[in-house]
Amino acid sequence: MPPAPDAPHQQARLEWDEQGLPLSSQFADVYFSNENAQAETRYVFLANNQLPERFAALAANQQLVIGETGFGTGLNFLCAWQLFEQHAASAARLHFVSVEKYPLNKADLQRALALWPELAPYAEQLLAQYVALHPGFQRLVLAGGRVVLTLLIGDALELFGQLDAQVDAWFLDGFAPAKNPDMWTPELFSELARLSHANTTLGTFTSTGYVRRRLNDAGFKMKRVPGLGKKWEVLKGAFIGTPVTTEKPWFTRPPQPAGPRTAIVIGAGLAGCATAASLAQRGWQVCLLERHNAIAQEASGNPQGVLYLKLSAHGTTLSRLIVSGFGHTRRLLERLHKGQDWDNCGVLQLAFDAKEAQRQAQLAAAFQADLLTNLDRSAAEAKAGITLPTGGLLYPEAGWVHPPALCALLSQQPNIELQLHQEALELRRDGDSWQAWNGEQLLANASVVVLASAAEIKGFSQAANLPLKRIRGQISRLPATTASRALSTVVCAEGYVAPVRQDEHTLGASFDFNSDDLTLNSADHASNLQLLEDISPEFSLALNAATLDPERLQGRAAFRCTSPDYLPIVGPLADSAAFNEAYSVLSKDARQVPQTPCPWLDGLYINSGHGSRGLITAPLSGELIAAWLNNEPLPVPADVAQGCHPNRFALRALIRNKS
Repeated sequence: MPPAPDAPHQQARLEWDEQGLPLSSQFADVYFSNENAQAETRYVFLANNQLPERFAALAANQQLVIGETGFGTGLNFLCAWQLFEQHAASAARLHFVSVEKYPLNKADLQRALALWPELAPYAEQLLAQYVALHPGFQRLVLAGGRVVLTLLIGDALELFGQLDAQVDAWFLDGFAPAKNPDMWTPELFSELARLSHANTTLGTFTSTGYVRRRLNDAGFKMKRVPGLGKKWEVLKGAFIGTPVTTEKPWFTRPPQPAGPRTAIVIGAGLAGCATAASLAQRGWQVCLLERHNAIAQEASGNPQGVLYLKLSAHGTTLSRLIVSGFGHTRRLLERLHKGQDWDNCGVLQLAFDAKEAQRQAQLAAAFQADLLTNLDRSAAEAKAGITLPTGGLLYPEAGWVHPPALCALLSQQPNIELQLHQEALELRRDGDSWQAWNGEQLLANASVVVLASAAEIKGFSQAANLPLKRIRGQISRLPATTASRALSTVVCAEGYVAPVRQDEHTLGASFDFNSDDLTLNSADHASNLQLLEDISPEFSLALNAATLDPERLQGRAAFRCTSPDYLPIVGPLADSAAFNEAYSVLSKDARQVPQTPCPWLDGLYINSGHGSRGLITAPLSGELIAAWLNNEPLPVPADVAQGCHPNRFALRALIRNKS
């Protein structure tokens, strides 16, 4: 587990010179040349990496991956995107992975990018998605999925060390080595080499002998070439070394599926719709099977879901997944109707006891204030618009979502064929294809299947061993009153209450591990009303809660689906019996790493186990599956992907000798 940050991550501190150009206060250096920054970018990074020719050579569904040290103002990214649009086939894709320890705030970025009007069509799309960028991996999907930007917010060496990718071209564009030596170390160059392959190229503006020698030592063959303008020389080169991999076979990437780019996604809740969307954006033809008469009919069907970030101050796998997933979902929500389908009204978690107050203090010290901030009681009441018993932790960019609207946004794409009233009960393998069957009826066949039907997945023999469990949850729908409309943020204690949507407040939610009955029950309504009383007795009074009859309340019950370690289960599935046989030595010595290839069930994947965090983790998990299937950079750190991997359970069982 990586350590938690010593201090909250910082944004860039900029000064603007008399020409209106940005300078970094942290590094006392310019972001780009004050003479012809675009020409320098196009020469040093685009031309010296042969990108015009390489973009033009991309076939349909092929991609090129660029890695960059130092995102800065995004100039290099936008110039590469523009060049890609000019030269690449319409079905080709660009992936750009860049690290930035001190990201610009949105206002500064907008001001900097306004210097290049010809890049405005690309800058506008970047700025529209430039929200909720917090430490770690942040994925921005642009140009309808044709261009993907993965921003690594934090220390370059640490984050590139967590990246699972194969980079085709490198832009080394940190501040000058004398100003920012951390971006030019042998250790960082070793990570770049690990992420490179036989055809990887590299360009950088610096010609420093130290940098050239250390890059050569790492496996790159670098040479000085003429520079541009006042810059006499720059470096360009290629990777000639041999990348070293230490990945364990049960976590390696499965082979790319044979056959056409077709996929069946089973289950049209949020996990299924998100997975279908991520595949469709990459040119896959997706058949989305749903047993009900509409999408989002189970846990994804509640009127309001809360973007609730339950984080750890210690950089846990789940906490880092949540920060990345929250950012990805927030950027998706920008495409929905604010106020009707979602609202970034904030989420306030009350410090309802001493233990919770201590936890919140630790979080406030570990994260920056634009992700979460501690409010005293007076400030919390001012934010929420109601009387509260205590202060708490505010997540200012969070809020509520109407999950069916998000599912609709994701599933309504040209490459997705939604088939309702189609319940897949069995999967059969036929050559290079998977077939989905209901008894004697063949529903669909495709090269790939993604199981996204929550705990129903266990009904398929291929996934029967996964430890998914159902948890019944019930929400209550309370009619708004004149007084209750004052609530202006989601407020949580043990339960939550959301601001008004369509003349109702959503109140919830119960947790029942033992019930299989989805009939609404008055006991859970009564329990929810008690949760409301704990949140705010005065607000409970404003809703006339004491006069409401639990027998008559409207609401909704559904099953959440979770795993024993509370991480989702996302990734490729292996043959259970063959897995145990291949790695049986682990039951005797857990330190062994047998080099037996993993016995994958080719083309079979899962996206499930999101519990009550599906709004935050399911959409990014769809991107994770698409990255595996398209051999793209993963949108999360390698250890987070492994923490969510289905194989983790079989592995633990072997090590505990319980297989």
